[in-house]
Amino acid sequence: MQSYLITDVGSTTTKAILIGEKNGEYRLIDRAESPTTVEEPFEDVNIGVKHAIEKLGRIIDKNLLGEDQLTIDGIDYFTSSSAGGGLQVLVIGLYSKVTAASASRAALGAGAILLDTISTDDVRPIYEKIDALRKARPDMVLLTGGIDGGSVDFALEFADIINSANPKPRFGDDIKLPVIYAGNKDAAELVEDTLSDNYELHVVPNLRPTMNSENLAPARDQIHELFLSHVMQQAPGYKQLSQAAVADIVPTPKAVGKIMTILAQREKMNIIGMDIGGATTDVFSVINEEFHRTVSANMGMSYSIGNVIEQSGLERVKRWLPFEISDCELSDMIATKMLFPTTLPVSLKELMVEQAVAREALRISIQHHHDLITSLPKEESGLRAFMKSEESRVKEFTKSESMVDMKEIGLIIGSGGVLSHAPRREQAALMLIDSAELLGMTSLAVDSIFMMPHLGVLSQHHPDTALHVLLKDCFIPLGTVISGAGELKKGDKAINVKGVLGRKEVDENIPAGSLMFYDLAENEEASITVTPVGKVDIGDGPGSTRKFEFTGGASGLIIDMRHTVTKDVFDINELAEWLIESRAFTQEELDTVRRDI
Repeated sequence: MQSYLITDVGSTTTKAILIGEKNGEYRLIDRAESPTTVEEPFEDVNIGVKHAIEKLGRIIDKNLLGEDQLTIDGIDYFTSSSAGGGLQVLVIGLYSKVTAASASRAALGAGAILLDTISTDDVRPIYEKIDALRKARPDMVLLTGGIDGGSVDFALEFADIINSANPKPRFGDDIKLPVIYAGNKDAAELVEDTLSDNYELHVVPNLRPTMNSENLAPARDQIHELFLSHVMQQAPGYKQLSQAAVADIVPTPKAVGKIMTILAQREKMNIIGMDIGGATTDVFSVINEEFHRTVSANMGMSYSIGNVIEQSGLERVKRWLPFEISDCELSDMIATKMLFPTTLPVSLKELMVEQAVAREALRISIQHHHDLITSLPKEESGLRAFMKSEESRVKEFTKSESMVDMKEIGLIIGSGGVLSHAPRREQAALMLIDSAELLGMTSLAVDSIFMMPHLGVLSQHHPDTALHVLLKDCFIPLGTVISGAGELKKGDKAINVKGVLGRKEVDENIPAGSLMFYDLAENEEASITVTPVGKVDIGDGPGSTRKFEFTGGASGLIIDMRHTVTKDVFDINELAEWLIESRAFTQEELDTVRRDI
């Protein structure tokens, strides 16, 4: 069986894994990591990659490096990368909620980080837009705007602004900055006349050809092609790295999207993935087999933890703490984390505060995802539509609905240190449940060792192998949650649960406002019928009975009826009870924290 050596070159750490034969099937052999060396003083990404591979070789007692090539014969090498800040794109669109939104979705889906989004309806005057362009130092500019057959004035106006700003690429001042034009096809020739002398211009089909349709694939493909031919060739050491790999280097976020899409297609379900880091939180979703991604910049657990508090407020963080704490003390703990962002919690109190902040960072990021991943409204036709002004048509198209319907989400995947490295898996499960307003039945899992980017690269060429390793070695099933919504009084009967959980029969009424936990091991199966009371909704509409079949996990089955009350507010004692019953924390640990206050 062929072996696969895969690296993910992150901004700070390069992670290497080896996949090979183990007991007649493809499995993860082992992993290792080393600091990334794309910046000074090394400025050669290959140094960190080789160090990670050498370390992995020592762990498995096998030489993985060739003399004149990166890997030895019999091992195929793949890699993804987000080093040096990843792929950085500046977006320009006509209206922020229409063409600029479509352009942002195209760039994010290609694995990019958005440096800025400029449109005619943002509040900045022209000179500030020019200054923003000049200072951005993007890897490329995505210019769009105007439906096909519409006015060409906007495209020419912003082409002139680009010329006036004269922006430079992030790598290589002596090369032309790539500009992708994906706007009104009638303006393409004029834009080419304006920009082709000073920029590396690429014209692709309009990504918003009509008000009610998108065509994002050509722009995404062009972004990825330029990532390989321009960014990777200019970044320190990447030319040699790309020659060593048997396939194209893939931006890390795009690699995650690849494996998630394959999983969603095979399992025939919609999926949400959340990757919470120190500075940003990425939210990925595959809705009806279409991949979406948003990046909540400055929404993380270390470098940008202060921004989480600014957006959520201290009270929202405190509602997840099973002990009393003053605003002053909590602010001091947050400030300490801002000053020393790489430190880890050293006490139970610090751990609980970190997990409380994580709930809010994830909640805000998921809401951001809801707001940006929207469906395109249907456009009116006929005389009535013809009589409407362009401004009124645009206003109608800003009233779009979110495509993310939580009752249609079958799986939520958590990733990032605070989730993957939580001391107990039950803690990760509660963080995921508390951050998203779930409805119906949802499975929970965590990426145990940050392997999804590696498997995403591999999946482009060996999808069956990548998916097998994902399910066997990467995902840790946390269990299943059944959630309801309604407007009952706390304590009233919300649902009846009847059926079999593993080897145990259940027939139980669940009160509104409660959070219940049932043991169900990963290899055990469950078949239950849930009957809601009155207008309680468990995914199929108010009052509709549902039958659920599922398997267990580290947290078994969790039934969440907290949102079936008119005001889902709970006190410290309730929170403490849930933490203990879920086995996230013990009674002794909670007593210790409260005693130390």
